[in-house]
Amino acid sequence: MIANNILRKWAAGEPVLNGWLSIACPFTAEIMAAQGYDSITIDLQHGVVGYETAVGMLQAMRASGVTPMARVPWLEPGMIMKMLDAGAYGIICPMINTREEAERLVSYVRYPPHGVRSFGPTRANFSAGADYGGFADREVICLAMIETAEAFANLEAILATPGLDGVYIGPADLTLGLTGRAYRTGFDREEPEMVAAILTILEKAHRAGVRACLHNGTPAYAAKAVRWGFDLVTISNDVRLLADAARGSVEATRGLLSEAPAAAAPQSVAGGY
Repeated sequence: MIANNILRKWAAGEPVLNGWLSIACPFTAEIMAAQGYDSITIDLQHGVVGYETAVGMLQAMRASGVTPMARVPWLEPGMIMKMLDAGAYGIICPMINTREEAERLVSYVRYPPHGVRSFGPTRANFSAGADYGGFADREVICLAMIETAEAFANLEAILATPGLDGVYIGPADLTLGLTGRAYRTGFDREEPEMVAAILTILEKAHRAGVRACLHNGTPAYAAKAVRWGFDLVTISNDVRLLADAARGSVEATRGLLSEAPAAAAPQSVAGGY
């Protein structure tokens, strides 16, 4: 089986830079995968991506060698197992609030006797290797999202779940869960209580021997998270990158037009148009 590069980087003490795909397009996935990310996650929860398109996106990313993951819509065994069979090397599951839910998540990702995953790696046998069945439990990673007040209260119990590789912080929902609507929603939290909560999750995760991952909105915050000690950082997403680049291009052009004098019209050529 082709090795999971996320695990290799973690073993070497290196952080993982993760990309994020919310647009349902194999070509977008192919472009993103060629930009140097260590891993890229397809978002089936909030992204506009369905299963069949997600499979095409996994296929489009294969040539780059980037490690593919998927954020599934919910703690539901069908989609988790289907995304693994399609070739995802990691599952990020939202709204894991209790130890029991974390145990169910792990069971859907692992084959018996460590879980209840049904065997049928239809595409993974080709994309990951014909010996997939013998190594998948070792190479596929399982990440539980910590993003509610209930999950934060149950953090230590969740972290103690056997087979859980790490936790993934969703800072937007975590802020809503811990503070209500006291602050704007979004990533890159600067409020002292939210920074403290994020660092608490990081410290408790490492103390429990599991990895800590954080969703970020900007490279600057992702770099700060790595300096804090996060093992994986997501840097924005395809939607935001496209919107920011487009806006920047339009604003730059309008700015240049407002500053430059009007150009003289080209002289017409006699007999021409």
